[in-house]
Amino acid sequence: MLKWAIILAVVALIAGALGFSGIAGAAAGVAKILFFLFLIGFVIMLVLGATVFKAVTK
Repeated sequence: MLKWAIILAVVALIAGALGFSGIAGAAAGVAKILFFLFLIGFVIMLVLGATVFKAVTK
């Protein structure tokens, strides 16, 4: 998911530099959504790894 967010951010930068503002805005919006979904998933896995999964391995 993070890979796609980075790819879309690069596409948005290139499209913005070339003057395609509609494509740049759409790609940046999707990249932002994917990045925040990645962050939420990362925090959930971090909390679960510190609590639930640690208790299972003991």
